[in-house]
Amino acid sequence: MLATLIELQGWIRTSLTVYLNGFAATRDWVALASVLPLGIVFGAVHALTPGHGKSILASYLIGSRLAAVRGVLVSSVLSVTHVGLAVVIAVAALPLITRTIGGAGQAPALEAVSRGLLVLIGAWMIMRAIRGRPHQHDEGEGVMVGVVAGLVPCPITLFAMFMSMSRGVPEAGLTFAASMMIGVAMTLAAVALVTIVARDRLVALTARWGTSIQRFGRVLDGTAGLLLVAVALWSFDLKLSRS
Repeated sequence: MLATLIELQGWIRTSLTVYLNGFAATRDWVALASVLPLGIVFGAVHALTPGHGKSILASYLIGSRLAAVRGVLVSSVLSVTHVGLAVVIAVAALPLITRTIGGAGQAPALEAVSRGLLVLIGAWMIMRAIRGRPHQHDEGEGVMVGVVAGLVPCPITLFAMFMSMSRGVPEAGLTFAASMMIGVAMTLAAVALVTIVARDRLVALTARWGTSIQRFGRVLDGTAGLLLVAVALWSFDLKLSRS
Protein backbone atom coordinates (compact mmCIF):
# COMPACT_ATOMS: atom_id res chain seq x y z
CA MET A 1 0.00 0.00 0.00
CA LEU A 2 2.79 2.40 0.97
CA ALA A 3 4.68 1.60 -2.24
CA THR A 4 1.57 2.44 -4.24
CA LEU A 5 1.19 5.79 -2.45
CA ILE A 6 4.84 6.61 -3.10
CA GLU A 7 4.37 5.80 -6.79
CA LEU A 8 1.29 8.05 -6.85
CA GLN A 9 3.32 10.84 -5.30
CA GLY A 10 5.90 10.49 -8.07
CA TRP A 11 3.09 10.69 -10.60
CA ILE A 12 1.81 13.83 -8.88
CA ARG A 13 5.20 15.51 -9.27
CA THR A 14 5.38 14.54 -12.95
CA SER A 15 1.86 15.74 -13.65
CA LEU A 16 2.47 18.95 -11.75
CA THR A 17 5.57 19.65 -13.84
CA VAL A 18 3.54 19.24 -17.03
CA TYR A 19 0.75 21.54 -15.81
CA LEU A 20 3.09 24.28 -14.61
CA ASN A 21 5.16 24.15 -17.80
CA GLY A 22 1.99 24.36 -19.85
CA PHE A 23 0.70 27.37 -17.92
CA ALA A 24 4.07 29.12 -18.15
CA ALA A 25 3.91 28.75 -21.93
CA THR A 26 0.26 29.73 -22.48
CA ARG A 27 -0.80 31.72 -19.38
CA ASP A 28 -4.21 30.15 -19.90
CA TRP A 29 -6.02 30.53 -16.57
CA VAL A 30 -8.99 28.54 -17.79
CA ALA A 31 -6.75 25.55 -18.40
CA LEU A 32 -5.13 25.97 -14.99
CA ALA A 33 -8.50 26.25 -13.26
CA SER A 34 -9.61 23.04 -14.91
CA VAL A 35 -6.94 21.07 -13.04
CA LEU A 36 -7.75 22.52 -9.62
CA PRO A 37 -10.08 19.60 -8.75
CA LEU A 38 -7.15 17.33 -9.57
CA GLY A 39 -5.04 19.42 -7.20
CA ILE A 40 -7.51 18.64 -4.42
CA VAL A 41 -7.20 14.94 -5.24
CA PHE A 42 -3.41 15.32 -5.25
CA GLY A 43 -3.56 16.85 -1.77
CA ALA A 44 -5.85 14.16 -0.39
CA VAL A 45 -3.67 11.35 -1.76
CA HIS A 46 -0.45 13.08 -0.74
CA ALA A 47 -1.72 13.41 2.85
CA LEU A 48 -2.07 9.62 3.02
CA THR A 49 1.71 9.25 2.78
CA PRO A 50 3.88 9.38 5.94
CA GLY A 51 4.83 12.75 7.41
CA HIS A 52 1.54 14.65 7.56
CA GLY A 53 0.79 14.52 11.26
CA LYS A 54 -1.94 11.87 11.07
CA SER A 55 -0.45 9.88 13.95
CA ILE A 56 0.13 13.04 15.97
CA LEU A 57 -3.41 14.27 15.32
CA ALA A 58 -4.98 10.95 16.28
CA SER A 59 -2.75 10.61 19.35
CA TYR A 60 -3.79 14.00 20.68
CA LEU A 61 -7.50 13.59 19.95
CA ILE A 62 -7.59 10.28 21.82
CA GLY A 63 -7.01 12.08 25.09
CA SER A 64 -8.80 15.34 24.34
CA ARG A 65 -12.39 16.37 25.09
CA LEU A 66 -12.84 17.98 21.70
CA ALA A 67 -16.08 17.38 19.83
CA ALA A 68 -16.16 16.57 16.12
CA VAL A 69 -16.35 20.18 14.90
CA ARG A 70 -13.45 21.31 17.05
CA GLY A 71 -11.46 18.23 16.14
CA VAL A 72 -11.87 19.13 12.48
CA LEU A 73 -10.71 22.66 13.38
CA VAL A 74 -7.47 21.22 14.78
CA SER A 75 -6.95 19.16 11.61
CA SER A 76 -7.63 22.27 9.50
CA VAL A 77 -5.05 24.29 11.45
CA LEU A 78 -2.54 21.50 10.87
CA SER A 79 -3.30 21.50 7.14
CA VAL A 80 -3.04 25.28 6.78
CA THR A 81 0.25 25.37 8.69
CA HIS A 82 1.69 22.41 6.77
CA VAL A 83 0.94 23.86 3.32
CA GLY A 84 1.12 27.55 4.20
CA LEU A 85 4.56 27.24 5.77
CA ALA A 86 5.87 25.71 2.56
CA VAL A 87 4.55 28.73 0.62
CA VAL A 88 6.16 31.16 3.07
CA ILE A 89 9.51 29.37 2.90
CA ALA A 90 9.46 29.29 -0.90
CA VAL A 91 8.48 32.95 -1.25
CA ALA A 92 10.97 34.13 1.38
CA ALA A 93 13.65 31.80 -0.01
CA LEU A 94 14.77 30.98 3.52
CA PRO A 95 18.03 29.01 3.88
CA LEU A 96 16.20 26.29 5.83
CA ILE A 97 15.65 24.21 2.73
CA THR A 98 17.99 21.34 2.07
CA ARG A 99 18.84 21.59 -1.62
CA THR A 100 20.46 18.20 -2.06
CA ILE A 101 18.68 15.71 -4.32
CA GLY A 102 17.90 13.38 -1.44
CA GLY A 103 16.71 16.12 0.87
CA ALA A 104 14.94 18.47 -1.52
CA GLY A 105 11.85 20.02 -0.04
CA GLN A 106 12.81 19.39 3.57
CA ALA A 107 13.38 21.84 6.42
CA PRO A 108 15.38 19.93 9.04
CA ALA A 109 15.54 22.82 11.52
CA LEU A 110 11.77 23.27 11.55
CA GLU A 111 11.19 19.53 11.77
CA ALA A 112 13.48 19.33 14.81
CA VAL A 113 11.66 22.24 16.48
CA SER A 114 8.29 20.65 15.74
CA ARG A 115 9.24 17.27 17.19
CA GLY A 116 10.82 18.88 20.26
CA LEU A 117 7.71 20.91 21.00
CA LEU A 118 5.49 17.86 20.54
CA VAL A 119 7.58 15.97 23.11
CA LEU A 120 7.04 18.85 25.55
CA ILE A 121 3.27 18.87 24.89
CA GLY A 122 3.12 15.11 25.36
CA ALA A 123 5.07 15.35 28.62
CA TRP A 124 2.68 18.05 29.85
CA MET A 125 -0.32 15.81 29.09
CA ILE A 126 1.30 12.94 31.00
CA MET A 127 1.95 15.16 34.04
CA ARG A 128 -1.61 16.48 33.86
CA ALA A 129 -2.96 12.94 33.87
CA ILE A 130 -0.79 11.96 36.84
CA ARG A 131 -1.82 15.00 38.87
CA GLY A 132 -5.46 14.58 37.92
CA ARG A 133 -5.85 18.18 36.82
CA PRO A 134 -9.02 18.85 34.76
CA HIS A 135 -8.85 19.92 31.15
CA GLN A 136 -8.73 23.65 30.61
CA HIS A 137 -8.61 25.60 27.37
CA ASP A 138 -8.81 22.35 25.43
CA GLU A 139 -9.62 24.06 22.14
CA GLY A 140 -6.66 26.44 22.41
CA GLU A 141 -4.40 23.53 23.29
CA GLY A 142 -5.65 21.65 20.23
CA VAL A 143 -4.93 24.60 17.95
CA MET A 144 -1.41 24.75 19.37
CA VAL A 145 -0.91 21.05 18.63
CA GLY A 146 -2.15 21.62 15.07
CA VAL A 147 0.31 24.47 14.53
CA VAL A 148 3.26 22.58 16.04
CA ALA A 149 2.52 19.37 14.09
CA GLY A 150 2.21 21.39 10.88
CA LEU A 151 5.66 22.96 11.20
CA VAL A 152 6.96 20.32 8.78
CA PRO A 153 6.46 22.04 5.38
CA CYS A 154 4.68 20.21 2.57
CA PRO A 155 7.31 18.95 0.07
CA ILE A 156 4.88 18.88 -2.86
CA THR A 157 3.92 22.50 -2.20
CA LEU A 158 7.60 23.48 -2.00
CA PHE A 159 8.19 21.67 -5.27
CA ALA A 160 5.27 23.46 -6.93
CA MET A 161 6.27 26.87 -5.58
CA PHE A 162 9.93 26.61 -6.55
CA MET A 163 9.05 25.32 -10.01
CA SER A 164 6.41 28.00 -10.65
CA MET A 165 8.71 30.76 -9.37
CA SER A 166 11.58 29.54 -11.54
CA ARG A 167 9.27 29.81 -14.56
CA GLY A 168 8.00 33.25 -13.65
CA VAL A 169 4.45 32.15 -12.75
CA PRO A 170 4.29 32.18 -8.91
CA GLU A 171 0.53 32.74 -9.13
CA ALA A 172 0.19 29.24 -10.56
CA GLY A 173 2.07 27.78 -7.61
CA LEU A 174 -0.10 29.68 -5.14
CA THR A 175 -3.27 28.52 -6.89
CA PHE A 176 -2.13 24.92 -6.83
CA ALA A 177 -1.07 25.23 -3.17
CA ALA A 178 -4.59 26.39 -2.26
CA SER A 179 -6.15 23.36 -3.94
CA MET A 180 -3.58 21.07 -2.28
CA MET A 181 -4.47 22.55 1.10
CA ILE A 182 -8.12 21.61 0.61
CA GLY A 183 -7.20 18.03 -0.25
CA VAL A 184 -4.84 17.66 2.71
CA ALA A 185 -7.49 19.13 5.02
CA MET A 186 -10.07 16.62 3.78
CA THR A 187 -7.84 13.63 4.60
CA LEU A 188 -6.82 14.95 8.01
CA ALA A 189 -10.43 15.84 8.85
CA ALA A 190 -11.41 12.25 8.09
CA VAL A 191 -8.68 11.02 10.44
CA ALA A 192 -9.92 13.41 13.15
CA LEU A 193 -13.55 12.32 12.82
CA VAL A 194 -12.76 8.61 12.88
CA THR A 195 -10.57 9.08 15.97
CA ILE A 196 -13.19 11.12 17.82
CA VAL A 197 -16.01 8.67 17.04
CA ALA A 198 -13.86 5.74 18.22
CA ARG A 199 -12.84 7.63 21.38
CA ASP A 200 -16.41 8.58 22.27
CA ARG A 201 -17.64 5.02 21.78
CA LEU A 202 -14.86 3.72 24.01
CA VAL A 203 -15.74 6.25 26.72
CA ALA A 204 -19.42 5.29 26.51
CA LEU A 205 -18.53 1.61 26.73
CA THR A 206 -16.40 2.06 29.85
CA ALA A 207 -19.17 4.13 31.44
CA ARG A 208 -21.50 1.13 31.08
CA TRP A 209 -18.98 -0.95 33.00
CA GLY A 210 -19.17 1.56 35.84
CA THR A 211 -15.77 3.11 35.26
CA SER A 212 -15.50 6.74 36.33
CA ILE A 213 -15.45 9.06 33.30
CA GLN A 214 -13.01 11.34 35.10
CA ARG A 215 -10.66 8.47 35.89
CA PHE A 216 -10.87 7.07 32.38
CA GLY A 217 -10.30 10.56 31.00
CA ARG A 218 -7.04 10.72 32.91
CA VAL A 219 -6.04 7.37 31.38
CA LEU A 220 -6.81 8.66 27.90
CA ASP A 221 -4.95 11.90 28.60
CA GLY A 222 -1.85 10.03 29.76
CA THR A 223 -2.07 7.59 26.86
CA ALA A 224 -2.33 10.47 24.39
CA GLY A 225 0.72 12.11 25.97
CA LEU A 226 2.75 8.92 25.73
CA LEU A 227 1.72 8.46 22.11
CA LEU A 228 2.67 12.04 21.24
CA VAL A 229 6.11 11.61 22.78
CA ALA A 230 6.59 8.22 21.12
CA VAL A 231 5.50 9.40 17.66
CA ALA A 232 7.64 12.54 17.86
CA LEU A 233 10.75 10.64 18.95
CA TRP A 234 10.17 7.85 16.45
CA SER A 235 9.80 10.25 13.52
CA PHE A 236 12.88 12.16 14.65
CA ASP A 237 14.94 8.94 14.87
CA LEU A 238 13.62 7.93 11.44
CA LYS A 239 14.86 11.24 9.98
CA LEU A 240 18.29 10.74 11.56
CA SER A 241 18.58 7.19 10.21
CA ARG A 242 17.80 8.42 6.69
CA SER A 243 20.25 11.34 6.82
